[in-house]
Amino acid sequence: MMKSIIKKSGLFLTLLFLASFQSYAAGLLVEAESFSNRGGWCIDQQFMDLMGSPYLLAHGMGVKVEDATTEVEFPAAGDYDVYVRTYNWTGPWYDGKGPGKFQLKVGETTLEAVLGETGDKWMWQYAGKVKIDDRKQMLTLQDLTGFEGRCDAIWFTTKKNDVPPADGKQLEKFRAKALKLGKPQTLNYDFVVVGGGVAGMCAAMSAARLGLKVALIQDRPVLGGNNSSECRVHLGGRINKAPYTNLGNMIKEFGPKEGGNSRPAYVYEDQKKMDWIMSNENIDLHICEHANSVIMSGNKIKSVVTQNIMTGVKHIFTAPLFADCTGDGTIGYLAGAEYLIGRESKDQFNEKSAPEKPDMLTMGSSVQWYSVDDKKPSSFPEFSYGIQFNEESCEKVFKGDWEWETGIGRDPIKDAEQIRDYATLVIYSNWSYLKNHLKNNQKWQNRSLGWVAYIYGKRESRRLVGDHVLTEQDVKERIPYEDATVTTTWDIDLHYPDPENGKWFPGKEFKAISLGDRIYHYAVPYRCFYSRNVNNLFMAGRDVSVTHIALGTVRVMRTTGMMGEVVGMAASVCHRNNCLPRDVYTTHFSELQELMKAGAGDPAAPDNQKYNWGFTLEKE
Repeated sequence: MMKSIIKKSGLFLTLLFLASFQSYAAGLLVEAESFSNRGGWCIDQQFMDLMGSPYLLAHGMGVKVEDATTEVEFPAAGDYDVYVRTYNWTGPWYDGKGPGKFQLKVGETTLEAVLGETGDKWMWQYAGKVKIDDRKQMLTLQDLTGFEGRCDAIWFTTKKNDVPPADGKQLEKFRAKALKLGKPQTLNYDFVVVGGGVAGMCAAMSAARLGLKVALIQDRPVLGGNNSSECRVHLGGRINKAPYTNLGNMIKEFGPKEGGNSRPAYVYEDQKKMDWIMSNENIDLHICEHANSVIMSGNKIKSVVTQNIMTGVKHIFTAPLFADCTGDGTIGYLAGAEYLIGRESKDQFNEKSAPEKPDMLTMGSSVQWYSVDDKKPSSFPEFSYGIQFNEESCEKVFKGDWEWETGIGRDPIKDAEQIRDYATLVIYSNWSYLKNHLKNNQKWQNRSLGWVAYIYGKRESRRLVGDHVLTEQDVKERIPYEDATVTTTWDIDLHYPDPENGKWFPGKEFKAISLGDRIYHYAVPYRCFYSRNVNNLFMAGRDVSVTHIALGTVRVMRTTGMMGEVVGMAASVCHRNNCLPRDVYTTHFSELQELMKAGAGDPAAPDNQKYNWGFTLEKE
């Protein structure tokens, strides 16, 4: 009996010891985007709604980027297993080891594992074991190739087989617990604009000049969206056209002096845009803040919740009025707004050019690039990861403009990262062929890649539904509406896969053609600029209430900028009358008309008419 008691007591003590050991297991989560010195690595937040987080990207165009470093403090000394969340980005097209290779160094110890070269999805890759004596250590990300290696997070744990969750809600909870993030701070405004492209900038400034306290939220460190140095797309469309000839003056205040696509960074004048927004004390600019949830009150948005892409800290932005200028209709989608995506059928809106049945064909996204003359021979690594070129199929060019477009017909939301990555894969593969295999390649021997975008330029995704959906016949037949506002001046310009490119890469085209349909100038109804079912939500940009076909004319940036200008004016009417966006149309439209006649910009601002492109026919 006594022996039995002793055995049971010993077993109890053993279990107690194991339980204690388990409870004191140490762990440290380090988000890569929080590194204090990012070196040559870039922060990429474009896909955090898909994979859960921003990450660091080794965007070196085939040249190793400088190390990223940060100092951390471990919770305890001990032996730690190390896991790194990474992604072999060529996995969807190539079965072998991928090119995005990097290693992790802890203090003076470089872990042996080569990271980022295996698998075909985001995963926690085991990096090895490290012994920690001194709790303060320097972490170093060492890029090995310059070919888009990516690191999301690093997890150190003394607990055996303690692999973090793969994705989704479990991973989100794991991050929140491990990082010990505090409660979000609440900020109150009259008007919250989400999206710092040309439309969002104009919406914020227009409302601010009319007296509203405005928050402008942008998830990148620069403003301008597709017209920034990150994407490098020119400002298309015309301004100052009837019926409201002062609309668009504000675009002259910050618009670049030079034009063109895929040009050097200085052409897009990022700082000019930043200075313009910062000049108005009624605007609080919140850069590097990604909006990823909303708080609703009935059919209204109460608040938008953001996450800083470097620190992970969240903020809550509360206001009576919001504007979705995200391009993807993100805020509307999160709020439950009705939306359209893909092509509508012919009978849905009676459009002659629409297909018989609806489908998911959307215009694609461009990753532009250019090369530079080194004045002497230069090399480029062999790059062949799932797409093959030959003497006939390769693109014998020095740069890639808008027509280097991928993702046509793919889901622009769910497939976003693969769309960007395929475009990158094509650029590197083609350049490698030109440099290393093309016969008679003298023209390319002295050239190297000077710039390749990693922030890609989208043309189309969700379109939020308003009280009016602009259609093909509205524009072509110039159907007049009493709530006419912004004048669109671009062709109905729709993009499709390039048939010549398709001969070599069927179903995997990476170039597009533009099929334009000439129109006369046309004034878009105000009812396209607010949500049908989310009562306090405006929208401006390519996510406004239009069909796929009508998007072809309103999507260019001078036109979307004027949309933002009108939305800012409408927000001021709502503020003054304590009403909602729909009430501006039903009750207070004359007030908006007076504001549109005056415009929100400076009429004396110099007009760079040389770069004020628009291809439609003028007929007043």
